Amino acid sequence: MGESGLELWTGEYRNTLDEKGRILFPAKLRSEFPDSTLVVTKGLDHCLWLFSLDGWQKLSSRLMESTGPFDTKNRQVLRRVIAPAQEVEIDGAGRLSIPASLREHAALSKDCVMLGIIKYVELWDAAAYRAYLEESEPLFREATEELGAIRL
Repeated sequence: MGESGLELWTGEYRNTLDEKGRILFPAKLRSEFPDSTLVVTKGLDHCLWLFSLDGWQKLSSRLMESTGPFDTKNRQVLRRVIAPAQEVEIDGAGRLSIPASLREHAALSKDCVMLGIIKYVELWDAAAYRAYLEESEPLFREATEELGAIRL
């Protein structure tokens, strides 16, 4: 964990998914990780989201506090983010075994990309991620223009 007590996961990592659905969790990310258990769930844009137990507890608590089962949109979020979440262990070789239902959601094949996004990690099929980047380039350019007031 970073000095502030927050996860500080960053970087883009390319790894392969083996025939048993296992993928190496990058050593740099593991070094920032407080324990050997992660929570994996369906993310947006057909990727998977990986959280520390503490990070998942914070997100899921906030979601549960701000949503309810009597609203159609809220039920969609609960069913698509909370319900499919599963705990996975980092094994002795540093690998995660990704459950089949989650691999299917992200259409993971052999070549994968992991993206550290400070408080969570995204896991993508490499071809799907390349297609996403190409498809979303105009939106990215528009979004960066709107951030013009940010100074380094």
